[in-house]
Amino acid sequence: MDLIDIGANLTHVSFRQDLDDVLQRASTHGVGRMVVTGASREGSEHALALARAHAGRLFATAGVHPHHAVEYDDATHERLRELASAPEVRAIGETGLDYNRNYSPRDIQREVFERQLTIAVETGKPLFLHQRDAHDDFLAILKRYRDRVPAAVVHCFTDNADALRDYLALDCHIGITGWICDERRGLHLRELVKTIPAHRLMLETDAPYLLPRTIRPMPKDRRNEPMYLAHIRDEVARDRGETPNALTEATTRTAEAFFGL
Repeated sequence: MDLIDIGANLTHVSFRQDLDDVLQRASTHGVGRMVVTGASREGSEHALALARAHAGRLFATAGVHPHHAVEYDDATHERLRELASAPEVRAIGETGLDYNRNYSPRDIQREVFERQLTIAVETGKPLFLHQRDAHDDFLAILKRYRDRVPAAVVHCFTDNADALRDYLALDCHIGITGWICDERRGLHLRELVKTIPAHRLMLETDAPYLLPRTIRPMPKDRRNEPMYLAHIRDEVARDRGETPNALTEATTRTAEAFFGL
């Protein structure tokens, strides 16, 4: 059974010259399907175009990352609603709150997050969520909508045990990336990943970001790509005391159910 990378930023400029090779390497390493993250209006349009160009292999999300919340206007909202109606778009997001860098004012981030939550409610599609250093506000807003959307995944989870318990209590899924391979920042995830129920755990690269620091040899360009999902799978399987094959099957089944693949 092949892996599913639930979060790959394949619209990134670094993939424009060799995307076909990237997809081939992913396939060679057992990554059969990928969900292309939409993080802006233009990025969501591009993600949908890639999904249509690689039908059955690539799928898309449609959303505006909190970094870009200041760019969100009524026209963007209507365009996201249109994109969300496409069958290739399998989730709404990447959306949420990011108080770490505050590229957009916090009040605007909260407003834009809620507007995208209404699209998920309207379309009946799951949520692909981002949260960094904003747990309390994020959770308070999500709680108001959670029972009106079919599912939600907290993408690239890097937070603490209390946050994990809060998300699992809301019946959220958890996305684990190569952050778990970072001996400086991700060691706590080695223990936390053991507590995530199998039917709530999914894997992602967040490529081209978050190249796992335990990869050897380290690629010279330090670009992450979907083929490294197999490396993340192996690390998580070891932490959970499972075989790679068992973890592949569990996370693939979970991702298929979540995204309707």
